[in-house]
Amino acid sequence: MKSLAAVSGLLVGHWTHPSGATGCTVVLGPPGGMRAAAALRGRATGTRELDALDPRHLVGHADAILLTGGSAFGLGAADGVMRWLRERGRGFPVRAELAVPIVPAAVIFDLGNTGGAPLWPGPDAGAAACDAASTELAEGSVGVGAGATVGKAAGIARAMKGGVGTWAARAGDIVVAALVATNAVGDVRDARGTILAGARDEGGGFLDGQRYLAQGGVPFGAGPPVRHNTTLAVVATNAALDKVALEALARAGSDALARRITPYGTLFDGDVVFAVSTATHPPASPLQPEALAAEVVPEALERAVRLARGTALTPGLAT
Repeated sequence: MKSLAAVSGLLVGHWTHPSGATGCTVVLGPPGGMRAAAALRGRATGTRELDALDPRHLVGHADAILLTGGSAFGLGAADGVMRWLRERGRGFPVRAELAVPIVPAAVIFDLGNTGGAPLWPGPDAGAAACDAASTELAEGSVGVGAGATVGKAAGIARAMKGGVGTWAARAGDIVVAALVATNAVGDVRDARGTILAGARDEGGGFLDGQRYLAQGGVPFGAGPPVRHNTTLAVVATNAALDKVALEALARAGSDALARRITPYGTLFDGDVVFAVSTATHPPASPLQPEALAAEVVPEALERAVRLARGTALTPGLAT
């Protein structure tokens, strides 16, 4: 199994709006929760409950991670995830008969990315994603990746389709897996530096957004700033890491994205990487999970654009 669910105990569910314009994706931890941390690299983030992931925080676990479209409006989908978890008695215990589910969340901006009126996931969408959670993960233009686009350095009209991808690797008993949703300003590149999906020039070829900006190109072309961006990721492992080490793992995942998305973490991106652990096996060294993350995150990123409605390698924005 080459997906986030390769980490035993984790389930992933998507909800996609019938129009295909937006959606959300939930990562459910096992009963009792999972250790979690996060790294923020973008400068236009939209988040909820990230403070609970701080190593100094009273709460020691998260019950689910929500990645959602709809910008800040989409954060309301976390209410549905909380409702779903509460109905099953899962969460941080505060009284004998009450537990409060811990659901950190982050958003992409996809309002109107694929045309039409802005739409966003609400509480019922979050609960539906939980109902759909399983070990079988769809990729491409689904869930949080439904309305995602990439390569917007010269404007949304020259962008291409983004999406969701996942991958996993094992070394002995240690498993590290990643799920990536890309809606970036920048271009997505393969290991050789070749652009897979990104901003197009007037002839329909690749513009190379990083070079365009470096040479003084007007960001987003002649139009207004494109605030339709962000790459989100979840790096999961069964390695027994505390929250400090998990924060380092999240940063390693962010570093891997920075090697493949150019530019990355811009003023107009809200990039966030979560790291979660079921903590069932000791790693060979503290660096082992980080090294595995450097392998699986880029593969998940590539799959996110390669599988996005089957159109990400063909110039032209999918509709």
